[in-house]
Amino acid sequence: MPSRWHGRLGLIFIGMLSAQAALSSEMDWPCVQRRVAELSVAQMWAGPPVDPATSHWRDDQDIAALARSLASRRTSLVEASIAIERLGNASGQEKETKLTLLFAGVFDLINSERRRIINGIERYARKQRSLADQISEASRNLKQDSKTATERTALEQKLQWDTRIYDDRNQALTYVCESPVLLEQRVYALAQEISRHLN
Repeated sequence: MPSRWHGRLGLIFIGMLSAQAALSSEMDWPCVQRRVAELSVAQMWAGPPVDPATSHWRDDQDIAALARSLASRRTSLVEASIAIERLGNASGQEKETKLTLLFAGVFDLINSERRRIINGIERYARKQRSLADQISEASRNLKQDSKTATERTALEQKLQWDTRIYDDRNQALTYVCESPVLLEQRVYALAQEISRHLN
């Protein structure tokens, strides 16, 4: 009986930790766009079953090089379409296998980049929150009468500087928040294009 009770307590504790981690992530998410930590293969891909995490797309040097090229935002979708068609035409009977591996590579690379950006945005948000706390603290200190004129001047300058940095970062955040969405749109567009060449 006690062991079953301890097991239940363990499950409750793990559940609480998971909820706290999720809440902490949401608190660190400053973007208007909804936070989606991981993309889903099922939402992107209608082709043969594939698990990008266990796929051996890196073992084929040509596929790996093409996947890196397609995942790069420097490659236009028009250029990507031409490269995908060229691969499909050159693959013969291995066409389905090669194109599926290509999707696995593209998905894996873009999803990893997107995850790094999301982690970066959350770190950025924590720094902004810390800076906001510093600004509040400096504002409170300015209201104290015990400060000398020199101390007040130094504090006012620091407050102005910190506020400027905070505002600049907030403006930049609007653009940074677009990145995960743009990457999601890119992997979806590439998945559709690769799927189109499967038949």
